Amino acid sequence: MNKLFRKAFELSPALLLMLAGAVTAMGQSAKLQLDQLDVLANRASETVDVKLDEHLMQTTAKFFSGKDSDDAEIRDLIKNVKGIYVKSFSFEKENEYSSAEIESVMSQLRGGGWSKIIGVTSKKDGDNVEVYLLNIGDQISGLAVVSAEPKEFTVVNVIGPIDLEKLSKIEGSFGVPYLNLPPAKPKIGK
Repeated sequence: MNKLFRKAFELSPALLLMLAGAVTAMGQSAKLQLDQLDVLANRASETVDVKLDEHLMQTTAKFFSGKDSDDAEIRDLIKNVKGIYVKSFSFEKENEYSSAEIESVMSQLRGGGWSKIIGVTSKKDGDNVEVYLLNIGDQISGLAVVSAEPKEFTVVNVIGPIDLEKLSKIEGSFGVPYLNLPPAKPKIGK
């Protein structure tokens, strides 16, 4: 009994390290918490709120028959997507949302595997757009777009494996705005 106790105690640091790794991996959730932004709907002149979970994504994929090439590409793109969540608020006047509301989203994108891949800031127009990817291993597991303009605030969150080359096919659909991502670089040798 004493040997077993000692052996378990010796294994504890290794077990703790494994547990810590598992907790870290679980903490790398691609789904952002956006419900705190619902208070902006009271001030907004227009609100878009899209919540397509995995079940709804599978149901939606069935509507794309695949009879034309665009439908087939969209169906192929969304078949593995676990969710699309969009919160967008348009306002009559500038500064109807606060930096705290932006920070409630941005704080979730710091660390935890999220990497900013695009940042666009216009001092002239006051437009700020940032695009983040969540990588787990060598696979993209999530996308987040935060767009803050003087009269508009939008957050797009796509969950699941994402092919950036095909992402432009869902721009303008499912509440996803046009992201104007740079085109994919051509592959050498093709």
